[in-house]
Amino acid sequence: MNTHGVRGEVRIQPWADEAAFLTRFRRFYLDGTEIKVRSCRVHKGMCIASLAGVDDVNAAMALKGKVLFIDREDAHLPEDTVFLQDILGAQVVDEDGRELGVIDDVMEAPAASVLVVKGDREILIPDVPAFVLKKDADAGVVTVRLIDGM
Repeated sequence: MNTHGVRGEVRIQPWADEAAFLTRFRRFYLDGTEIKVRSCRVHKGMCIASLAGVDDVNAAMALKGKVLFIDREDAHLPEDTVFLQDILGAQVVDEDGRELGVIDDVMEAPAASVLVVKGDREILIPDVPAFVLKKDADAGVVTVRLIDGM
């Protein structure tokens, strides 16, 4: 988090697919304490928020470098969508059920996130429907389609 302007707004770098996801929330959490969101908008891929109790640039500066959290109960994900943290460590299998490894990391790339799968070898798989067929966070399994060279 960083400051934005002189009126106490803060700039939040989203750890989500897009900053617009954060505009749906009416509260964030900082160090376990709820903070009400007065307003929230997207600007240049960042979330710009006005938070209750943060009324000037000095109050915003005190939050610089801090991490805001959401309550998962407040997040309403579209069907077939999961939080990335829920698939870290998940088993990755191909369409035929062959085990390829586990998701070790997720890298952000301009076009799409990339799943880093560690097994006998490291495989980088774009997180797009052409390659990632199913994410079952409850079962801890991600099914993928590989192409030659992957």
